[in-house]
Amino acid sequence: MSSDPWGRVDETGTVYVRTADGEQVVGSWQAGSPEEALAYFERKYEGLVVEIGLLEKRVKTTDLSAKDASAAIDHIREQVDAHHAVGDLEALKVRLDKLVETVDKRREERKQQRAKQSDEARHAKEALVVEAEELARSDQWRAAGERLRALVDTWKGLPRLDRKSDDELWHRFSHARSAFSKRRKAHFASLDAQREEARRTKERLVGEAEALSGSTDWGPTAARYRELMAEWKAAGRAQREHEDDLWNRFRGAQDVFFAARSSVFAERDAEQTENLKLKEELAEEAEKLLPIGDLKSARAAFRTLNERWEAIGHVPRDARPKVEGRMHAVERALQEAEETEWRRTNPEARARAAGLTGQLQAAVDKLRGQIDQARAQGNNARADKLERELEGRQALLDQALKGLEEFGG
Repeated sequence: MSSDPWGRVDETGTVYVRTADGEQVVGSWQAGSPEEALAYFERKYEGLVVEIGLLEKRVKTTDLSAKDASAAIDHIREQVDAHHAVGDLEALKVRLDKLVETVDKRREERKQQRAKQSDEARHAKEALVVEAEELARSDQWRAAGERLRALVDTWKGLPRLDRKSDDELWHRFSHARSAFSKRRKAHFASLDAQREEARRTKERLVGEAEALSGSTDWGPTAARYRELMAEWKAAGRAQREHEDDLWNRFRGAQDVFFAARSSVFAERDAEQTENLKLKEELAEEAEKLLPIGDLKSARAAFRTLNERWEAIGHVPRDARPKVEGRMHAVERALQEAEETEWRRTNPEARARAAGLTGQLQAAVDKLRGQIDQARAQGNNARADKLERELEGRQALLDQALKGLEEFGG
């Protein structure tokens, strides 16, 4: 018979392991000496030690799930409980029990973590829904549209909630996006309709301007051209692809008429020389408007100058390009400033501004329009009241615009 501190082999070849509950049969050994039998079952014990050690390390250093860890522990425990090894089996059971505690603690921690993540995801999605619903009411079409697309990407990166909650929040989120898209589509459809109406109006004006270009009824026709110009400006802008062509035709028709009138009046050199002097003075006054500062006052001043210019009549043909070129240069500068102002106030450009800035700008623009209207109607009391309100709004706008680019970027 052979033995060691944890096991023995009797004369029949039966191998025993010593436990707290007494000796337990490990197995039968007939293939060699008792020492070889003990060595064999001791190696099986060492194998369990190694297996437990590896599992402890996996539980500690990897993201092994509690389910998989528990299954592995149960598998090893079955081997330990089967007493098919010689060694301190009680020590292995203690290690397994501690490992169970660790896994249970890890399971609870992960449960709490998942609950925390779910709560955070719920709050995050609720915040996205609230922001989307606010954006759905915005008139900052480009900025709001880009922000809504960013919110969708953020939503996709968040964990799912329980189905009912997730579906309810997504329904609100999706509804807000749809509402915004519907409003934006309606807005631009209206804008397109306005530009199409402007195109039709300007085509009519061009037709009349071209029909008048051969007229020899100099005074009434020149007056009608001034009226046509006023109607042109009041018509608003047509689509970009039509605006320049219509304008070139409109101006070209006027040029034909006024060139003909100039030819007829060529003999009035003395009068035209005086006209030249007067127009040079007007051109000099017009050039003092540059560079454009206050667009509104510059536009009004130039309009007055232009009306005086038109009233003067023609100048000698050889002097005309130079003096008119000076006025045209100022006119182009005004047109460029108007284009810049138009781009700044048009919905697509304003959409790049922050929401508050855009709203304040709209309020300021509206007040200015109301002031102009009140002044035009002779209602100075209302205009003064609106001016005081404008000062407050302008102060807020100036603060909001601090640090922004020229077009509300």
